[in-house]
Amino acid sequence: MKFFTDLWANFYKCFLQYDMWKMYLQGLRNTVIIAVGACLFGLIIGIIVTCIRVAPKNNIIMKFLDGVCKVYVTVIRGTPVVLQLFICYFVLLTGIRNVNFFGIKDTAGILVAIVTFGINSGAYMTEILRGGINAVDAGQMEAGRSLGLSWISTFLRIVLPQALKSAIPTMFNEFITLVKETSVAGYVGIVDLTKIQSYVTVQTMELFMPLLIIAAIYLILVLGLQQIQKRIERRLTRGDR
Repeated sequence: MKFFTDLWANFYKCFLQYDMWKMYLQGLRNTVIIAVGACLFGLIIGIIVTCIRVAPKNNIIMKFLDGVCKVYVTVIRGTPVVLQLFICYFVLLTGIRNVNFFGIKDTAGILVAIVTFGINSGAYMTEILRGGINAVDAGQMEAGRSLGLSWISTFLRIVLPQALKSAIPTMFNEFITLVKETSVAGYVGIVDLTKIQSYVTVQTMELFMPLLIIAAIYLILVLGLQQIQKRIERRLTRGDR
């Protein structure tokens, strides 16, 4: 009984006392902003890079761009995301790391995090989309070309929509992974959900309970996203019948 009494006392001290929950809410807000922004940015990058990778290499420019895209995917997928964050935050994007994102206070570095995680996610989105394109019957491209459409028009109007539909479940899985990967943003001082632990610990001198609360928030968030993913997959399955 004493264990549960002490547990509640620690929870009250680290979450409810002095409206401490607002700090967790701020961290959660920043985490969601970073994850959603990075996912959208990564999707844009993924579509562009995928278009270049699968396009006909009939001139030197396309061959050069294809080589650049291969290097990009290889380097990004082959290096830790936390290292990429350090390079972007301290070297490449120092000019924008103090920007208040959308005018929200205390969001220094969020834009850097969105760009960094977006670049990282873009490499994985590229491979996801390539898999989706490979799942589309090659006859779809041939049918479009036989109707007089250019390769670009056929790809954008016929092939890509089908590839996106088949890749949506995997892309959503990448978003869930991205939500958890953003937990390293606190290493460079960005106030995400995980970083809030250090602030709470300083004020309460408690370490275990803030970590437990943050873990529970991540778990609830991920479980909620997984339920959304299942609903999307069921709808897509019904649409294929």
